[in-house]
Amino acid sequence: MSDLSIFPDKSIQPTDKMLAENLKDMYPLWRQLYDEVFRQYPDGKPEWNFPGKKYGWSFRIKDKKRAIIYFLPHEGYFKAAFVFGDKAVAEIMKSKISDSIKTELNEARKYAEGRGIRIKIENENDIDDISRLIEIKLKY
Repeated sequence: MSDLSIFPDKSIQPTDKMLAENLKDMYPLWRQLYDEVFRQYPDGKPEWNFPGKKYGWSFRIKDKKRAIIYFLPHEGYFKAAFVFGDKAVAEIMKSKISDSIKTELNEARKYAEGRGIRIKIENENDIDDISRLIEIKLKY
């Protein structure tokens, strides 16, 4: 599975309409997660980002200094991505978050900024875990 965005052209910043057309049935879940971030952190700063040709356009919501969550759009689905420091990882491991997310986080390579994970959003059942991850991210 490629991590290339459905929006690979740097000269065309995605619009909400383009996003809805490409995500199809998954677009309401994107909006639900988007709204959840702002429910937990009303001062979030939303922005499209183009990190390079290898990935294409992604979307992130930041606090004052760092990204809270990344949204990675693909054809018919999207991923939510996070980077967690040691304290956040420890809390996640003690939480009721799904074992598959804990395993992925535990196996993720550790960098100076923390451990990064990408979670494919497949249905509404994934929202509870992502909501809890947002909460933990904001705490640390």
